[in-house]
Amino acid sequence: MRAAERLGLCPELIDRDAIARLVEFDALFIRETTNVNHPSYRCARKAEAEGLVVIDDPLSILRCNNKVYLAEMLRRHRLPTPQTFTVHHRNRQEVLSRLQAPIVLKQPDSAFSKGVIKAETTADFMRITDELLEKSALIIAQEYLPTSFDWRIGIIDRRPLFACKYYMAPGHWQIYRREGGQTLAGDYEAVALERVPARVLRLALKAAEPVGAGFYGVDIKEAGGRLAVIEINDNPSVESEVEDGVAGAELYLTVMRVFLERIERRKTPRCRS
Repeated sequence: MRAAERLGLCPELIDRDAIARLVEFDALFIRETTNVNHPSYRCARKAEAEGLVVIDDPLSILRCNNKVYLAEMLRRHRLPTPQTFTVHHRNRQEVLSRLQAPIVLKQPDSAFSKGVIKAETTADFMRITDELLEKSALIIAQEYLPTSFDWRIGIIDRRPLFACKYYMAPGHWQIYRREGGQTLAGDYEAVALERVPARVLRLALKAAEPVGAGFYGVDIKEAGGRLAVIEINDNPSVESEVEDGVAGAELYLTVMRVFLERIERRKTPRCRS
């Protein structure tokens, strides 16, 4: 809010019940859970239809929240990923013949490590896919790439915004470990963009390019000299002293400048202080 005000914008915090009022605004910045079944998606569609600047835009929400679509998109653009297969009931044996256990299995709408399961054995693979395919006709199976951390590269308007290392939770293979109703997160390390390997930044930008020009978090693993895109997230987390640990207030000003530039391209802005 303070960053917007510093640039002469007049921000207002609203909730899902304000969907009928969206026509009063120039822009909508969604900082809420996003998926196609969430009210945030309906707000994004309504705002875009009314001509507002929208981040996350509806198309980015659709693309980023479907892991099957993302896998096909990354393959189509020949971007490096873990070896990946789309799984259905009829091709499980073929997938098993081409991937060695352990195998990472993902629901299409998985997020924050939920709906992402590691099958340690062939029997695990068959049991877990039985369960997941009850909920979705298609799921994702990926080669397991063990690393101590994932790169998270924040991108907005097709430009790098921040970089952070997310470390795996202690004794676990994911960033988040959920056990006994509790969630334990791994450590983190904000990294200055100039200290990020150039090839990591290039890959993040290439991965986000076909999604759109919104606000994304690209997750990349670096293992044995190999880079692999794990996923692309819309609505990436930005927490105080985590993702903004290097840029500080300038990070938020950069985001608001994107909104201001896009609003100013309109001939009849609705709100100006």
